[in-house]
Amino acid sequence: MQKVVFITGISSGFGKKTAELLAAKGHIVYGTVRKEAETIANVNVLKMDLTDPESIKLAVGSVLQKEGKIDVLINNAGVHTGGAIESAPVENIRLQMDTNVMGLVYMLKEVLPAMRKQKEGTIINFSSIGGLMGLPFQGFYSASKFAIEGISEALRMEVKQFNIKVVLINPGDFHTNNTANRRNFLTKAANDPYAEQFAKSLAIIEKDENGGWAPEVLAKKLVKIIESKNPCQRYVIASVEQKLAVVLKNILPSSWFMKILAPHYGIK
Repeated sequence: MQKVVFITGISSGFGKKTAELLAAKGHIVYGTVRKEAETIANVNVLKMDLTDPESIKLAVGSVLQKEGKIDVLINNAGVHTGGAIESAPVENIRLQMDTNVMGLVYMLKEVLPAMRKQKEGTIINFSSIGGLMGLPFQGFYSASKFAIEGISEALRMEVKQFNIKVVLINPGDFHTNNTANRRNFLTKAANDPYAEQFAKSLAIIEKDENGGWAPEVLAKKLVKIIESKNPCQRYVIASVEQKLAVVLKNILPSSWFMKILAPHYGIK
C-alpha cells in the first residue's frame, strides 16, 4: 500500500538511501535538507532546519496541505559531535542537543496532531548503539540518543490509544558522512589534558565507522519496517559483536562492562 513518508535529512547516508528505495517502491516521499542537495528521483525535497521550529512548521504544513496526511515520520537527521565532556565547547553541546533532541521534539509536535486525526501512523526515531551505552569522547552524542530513547518509550504509551506506532532504530557502525562531519566540531584547545587519549580513541572510532556497513543495509531494513503491519518496537541493526555488547550491557554489573568497553577504545 502506498504511504506518505516524511524523512528528515536526505542529503546523504541513511536518509538518502531510504528515500531512494521508498520512492522506487512507489511511496510518496518527502525529505528535508538544510542546504542545496542533489535531486533524488521521485522524491520531494523540502528546505528545513531542525533548530528552527518555524521552518519545521512550514515544511510539515506544506506536506499536509498537499497530501492531507503523513503516514510515516522518520526522524533520521542529526549531528554527531565528539570530544571530551570537560573540553567540549558549549556551542557544540547546545547544537548537539538542539538538533538531535529538540529538533525531534518539534517534529513530533507538528506531525502528531495529523496522525491522531488519522487514527494511525508510524514514527521511526533514530537512536544508536550509543543510545544504549555511554561512549567515551562521544558523551553528548550518547546523551542526545539516551534522550531519544526515553522520549520514544514514553511516547509509545501515550499514543497507543490513537493507533500510532513508535519504532526505535539503533544502528551500529556504518560508513556514512558522520565520520567526516564530526571533525567539523573538533577543537584543539591548548594544553587539553584529554588530547592524547582522545586522539587514540578517535582513531579507533573512525576505523570502526569506516569499516562499517553501507547505508543501504539499514535503508533496506527501514523499507521492510515501513511496509510491515506490525513492526517491532526496536531494531538493533549492527554487527554480531555490537549486538553482543548490547546484551552484555544489560546483564553485567556496570564495573564489569566498563572493563570490556574501555579497552576497545584504547582506554587502560
